[in-house]
Amino acid sequence: MLIAIAGGHGKIAMRLAARLVARGDAVIALIRNPDHAADVRASGAEAVVCDLEHASVDEIASGVERADAVVFAAGAGPGSGAERKMTMDRDGAVKLLEATAGRATPYVIVSSVGAESPPPAGDDDVFSVYLRAKAEADAAVAASDRDWVIVRPGPLTDDPGTGRVRLDSTPFRGAVSREDVAEVLDAVLHEPRASHQILYLGGGEEPVAQALARVFAGD
Repeated sequence: MLIAIAGGHGKIAMRLAARLVARGDAVIALIRNPDHAADVRASGAEAVVCDLEHASVDEIASGVERADAVVFAAGAGPGSGAERKMTMDRDGAVKLLEATAGRATPYVIVSSVGAESPPPAGDDDVFSVYLRAKAEADAAVAASDRDWVIVRPGPLTDDPGTGRVRLDSTPFRGAVSREDVAEVLDAVLHEPRASHQILYLGGGEEPVAQALARVFAGD
């Protein structure tokens, strides 16, 4: 399978790309900064320079036209202002969705716990705007005709992955390592039962495969 990852030089994306390549998939990493191409290639992925924030839908479509599935793991990042939360975290996700219109391309989006009930308009601190941006991006993905998966992790850490998580279809907040997020993304990309699921993710005690099986069984 050929998987395109938006935000391809991000901490989750780099970990995900390495996992996918190790299992035999091919990866296209969309990156904004051409200086990051060498890092991406070192992970085994193909680097495609495409700034989602400023590229047209047609330009993005050209970058992902060969992909069998896409992952939106991009974001404005820490230190960015409220405006970029909308232009990147929301609009970037929507443009990637539009770029694959007319194709049965599965779409996996990395969201955030809290997007299920974002602060109301008028709360204009950066984190409130971020959650609204994530909520609006998720809503666009869920309203599409794709096989979509929305993954909403809690606070992210750079701790080593454990391969053990807590997954649920109802909201909860728990810290989780980026490595474990990447493992969950890898799993849902290869699991047809994940389609049309919103998954809340935190650190926990269950192996990833077991945690997913429990959620799919409705336990």
